[in-house]
Amino acid sequence: MTDDFDRLSKALKAAPPPPDPAARNAALTLAMENFDRIQGSADPARPSFEGQAGLWTGVHRMLNFLTSRQALAATTSVAALCLGVVITLPMLRDAPEVVSLPPAIPAEAPAKPGKAGADNSVVLAGPDEGAAGQRARTDGGKPALDDQIALTEAAPVDQPAPPPPSAPTPPEPMTTLTAPAVTAPAEGLVATGRAEGKAIKGMVEAESGLLAASPDAAEADAVAQGTAAPAPAAEPVMAPDTATADLRQQAQPNTEAFPEAAPNPVKVTREEPVSTFSIDVDTASYAIIRSSLLSGFLPGPEQVRIEEMVNYFPYAYTAPTADEAPFHATVTVMPAPWNDGRRLVQIGLQGRLPALADRPPLNLVLLVDTSGSMDEPNKLPLLKQSLGLVLPQLREGDQVAIVAYAGSAGTVLEATAATDRRKILASLDQLGAGGSTAGAEGLELAYQVAEDMTAKGEVSRILLATDGDFNVGIDDPAGLTAYIAKKRETGTYLSVLGFGRGNLDDATMQALAQAGNGTAAYIDTLQEARKVLVDQLSGALFPIADDVKIQVEWNPATVAEYRLIGYETRALKREDFNNDRIDAGEIGAGHTVTAIYEITAPDSPALSVNPLRYGASDAAPPAPATDTGELGFLRLRWKAPGATASSLIEVPITPDMAPVGPEARFAAAIAGFGQLLTGATYLGDWGWDQAIALALDGRGDDTFGYRAEAVSLMRLAQTLSRN
Repeated sequence: MTDDFDRLSKALKAAPPPPDPAARNAALTLAMENFDRIQGSADPARPSFEGQAGLWTGVHRMLNFLTSRQALAATTSVAALCLGVVITLPMLRDAPEVVSLPPAIPAEAPAKPGKAGADNSVVLAGPDEGAAGQRARTDGGKPALDDQIALTEAAPVDQPAPPPPSAPTPPEPMTTLTAPAVTAPAEGLVATGRAEGKAIKGMVEAESGLLAASPDAAEADAVAQGTAAPAPAAEPVMAPDTATADLRQQAQPNTEAFPEAAPNPVKVTREEPVSTFSIDVDTASYAIIRSSLLSGFLPGPEQVRIEEMVNYFPYAYTAPTADEAPFHATVTVMPAPWNDGRRLVQIGLQGRLPALADRPPLNLVLLVDTSGSMDEPNKLPLLKQSLGLVLPQLREGDQVAIVAYAGSAGTVLEATAATDRRKILASLDQLGAGGSTAGAEGLELAYQVAEDMTAKGEVSRILLATDGDFNVGIDDPAGLTAYIAKKRETGTYLSVLGFGRGNLDDATMQALAQAGNGTAAYIDTLQEARKVLVDQLSGALFPIADDVKIQVEWNPATVAEYRLIGYETRALKREDFNNDRIDAGEIGAGHTVTAIYEITAPDSPALSVNPLRYGASDAAPPAPATDTGELGFLRLRWKAPGATASSLIEVPITPDMAPVGPEARFAAAIAGFGQLLTGATYLGDWGWDQAIALALDGRGDDTFGYRAEAVSLMRLAQTLSRN
């Protein structure tokens, strides 16, 4: 028998063969059958192993080897454990009540004082507890786990009757195999058994990643050394959900959502001469693109909204005079940089910037998402820092309130004077992330707080800071936008600040900002927070014109084809232009807005669409009797904040309206940048080098370095596009 075990030991030390799934399943099945057979056995008459010390020594040595840390760490298969189970279980079944193993520690080593075992198990005698070492001790003292394995057997059926109730009841003997904890390499789960068969079954199933039960490692070491009382060994339990556990250990899936719209096509002027859209002063897309590029990957086409890239930058357009509307329109015509046969028509709107003393008092409600998804460094911590930058920009007479929402919403700070910065910052600092996202409940409470703060003549603005991951209450954009659209009639506007990546719901944030007569921005750095909340705070919080719509009627005598670059998500129907009930974009104090058309003359070799063989459609408008030289006619509709009726501005578009300067060239470079990112097919051979050169030529007065940063991003995108 000793030779057999020696051969087994050598075989186990050899390099394991590749795991065979069929053999693995067969071994597990056999082990479980042995376990079930032993557990179900009721035979009280079991032969004794007394006098067979050699055989038991072999069993003891093999168990020690199989459960050693070295053996378990050396294999990724359960084959060795299963083999040990099959060989030893029949032997263990026939073991006597109490068996004394040969000492595995030197005989002269003093016995360590023991403490009562919490599981009341009977532990084998140590070498200093009698010459024969056969006496069982119940004082709970244990040798080191690596030195001995304690085995006891349940009392036989014919054991003496228990003492009378008045006498202390001795602990019920139980079959126990105390083995070293087994750590499964695949799952990192630890199983500790209590019963003879359960212990071995636990080790096998733990290797398979099925069980999870573990004492604290430090506590286990203390128990092994006899310096602490062991806690009751935990019964092996099924892991709650191995798939869920795996997901917790893996990176969260990317659930980002962006509004989808097909790029604007080339349109034939005689077939569709009128183009109508709502202005857009949002800047989120540019910051998201920057975040992607700086993370080392190109953004997806759905993340690119060219109008938001162009409008990210301030432009030095002509400001309105005192007797004009709150904004002034500047139109520039220049050759298209990517095709000599086409031209670009740029429409620039410059909003008036009122004197600081003239602006009305501001009631600002900070609506902060504190759900569990915000628990990342670039989310809630950055959000707190960003909102703190707003306070120095406020003045006496302004008020600030804070509402937070997670599983439910609550008011963190009641309306407080903006000058009490210490109190406001302390309220921000106490916010922590956790729970689900009750976005609808938070919005409802924020609007209520804003309405309670507002007096006649004051401006109220809700600033929603979130990653957009709404999952409680009204969670679809249609439901949320309908609610917000109704609430904007009270005069409270909503702007949205997006934070973080991975689950950024840009589609929802865009919908909320549009419905709330506000703007949407994405903040990925504190520098971006300064741009949005310090440099451009007035434009973000103080509207000067609501529902601003642009409509251009192109002259078929001078423009055969046209294409609007960007604004896909802002398109309006032709009849929407005169309908004052149709919502559109807002212009804030000092804001600039840019829109770019690409046009093609009737005789240009760059025409994209072949002329009709049988002439123009009957529905097409006739060419003007006299060629006026106009390229088109620009119409602008807008409302004063709070007004219900719109005003109209009309401007003819001619080829020489304004000189081409650095502002126009830089805007064209950014429009080309966006088209390169989306893989647009309208650029021909024009590429990154040309876009970079045009941006450098139009950099102009770059006070804050925004344009220089754009050039750096172009170079980075060029490098990434080659990979």
